[in-house]
Amino acid sequence: MSIVDATTGPRQAESVLRPGAMLGVLGGGQLGAMFAVAARRMGYRVTVISDVDGVPAARHADRFEVVNYNDLERLAAVAAKIDAVTFEFENVPADAGRAMAAVTRVHPSPDVLAITQDRGREKAFLTEHAFRTTPHRLVESRESLQQAVADLGLPGVLKTASFGYDGRGQMRLAADADLAAAWNTLAADRCVYEAWVDFAMEVSVVVARGLKGDVAAFAASLNAHSRHILDVASCPAPLTPAVAAEAKEMACCIAEKLGLVGVACIEFFVTRDDQLLVNEIAPRPHNSGHLTIEAAATSQFEQQVRAVCGLPLGSTACVSEAAMANLLGDLWSEGEPDWAAALAVPGVRLHLYGKGAARPGRKMGHLTACRPTVADAVAAVIEARRRAAPAVATEGRVY
Repeated sequence: MSIVDATTGPRQAESVLRPGAMLGVLGGGQLGAMFAVAARRMGYRVTVISDVDGVPAARHADRFEVVNYNDLERLAAVAAKIDAVTFEFENVPADAGRAMAAVTRVHPSPDVLAITQDRGREKAFLTEHAFRTTPHRLVESRESLQQAVADLGLPGVLKTASFGYDGRGQMRLAADADLAAAWNTLAADRCVYEAWVDFAMEVSVVVARGLKGDVAAFAASLNAHSRHILDVASCPAPLTPAVAAEAKEMACCIAEKLGLVGVACIEFFVTRDDQLLVNEIAPRPHNSGHLTIEAAATSQFEQQVRAVCGLPLGSTACVSEAAMANLLGDLWSEGEPDWAAALAVPGVRLHLYGKGAARPGRKMGHLTACRPTVADAVAAVIEARRRAAPAVATEGRVY
């Protein structure tokens, strides 16, 4: 399964889109908003396409279109007025991308989207191209789940093949008695069962690939989670030089095999004997890459603009050690957080996404700090978050 990200619309001969062109982003969340900010700073116009109103990205758009992602005719009509379309999240129908690709450039290609939005297809792609991943089995019935457990043993993790993120759509299985309940609870026709990996850490590499096949990867970030949601990301990750180089090389190779045009995040498990296992591919900017806005020569969002427009990719060099802490809706449980207190921590930057209701577990913003050492940066964002809501934030975790 080798994918080539080729445009099929009438504008495919135009390899470089100059400032002034109209870029479309499918999805209106914070990733779309930060893409729009980067694009408009570079002189591009932006159309945000969302299936719901009142989204953060709309505030930064030249045009905002509310379209059902299954309304292929309407999507094609909107795309016909756009010079290139990209994605801010992968959980949209691949057919939506194909409908737009019939009339304009779409990056990453709908075929890349189809692979990465389904864990079964994604694992098959990784296996076919000999990238190391967790031992796994595709599960399509309770009986095949029993066989998968017999093959790979317990404990393990059962994940829905699609529409799973931030811990949603997955359950840990520790005993045979867990199988039936997990299958019934997830209620999916297709799942992936993965053997349990006793890993030392989880890291991610954001990689970009341009129209001409040029590839550039950022340094790996260390990801710390709370309740299956990214809590703190820090860069560079504490890897040996050899493993750090291998992570970037693997990310670049995956982008090349996919034929990616745009930005993707490759999540890795690092085993206790320094083996890298690919966990997931996200064909878009990633939460762990937000710190590149302050800490890298080129942010992941500017890199996405460059790749989609056919411009040379920017430098991925780190300009500082850095850390990023998520601000979840839980932080608002006692009222509006004290941002003045948070920003009193030297070097801390605040990013709020402009979302409405602050619900538990909802990503409302993030804090970034650039410091001489990673440990200093992590301590700064954790302290700033604690000061923002001392009754809620404790020990770098939001509850």
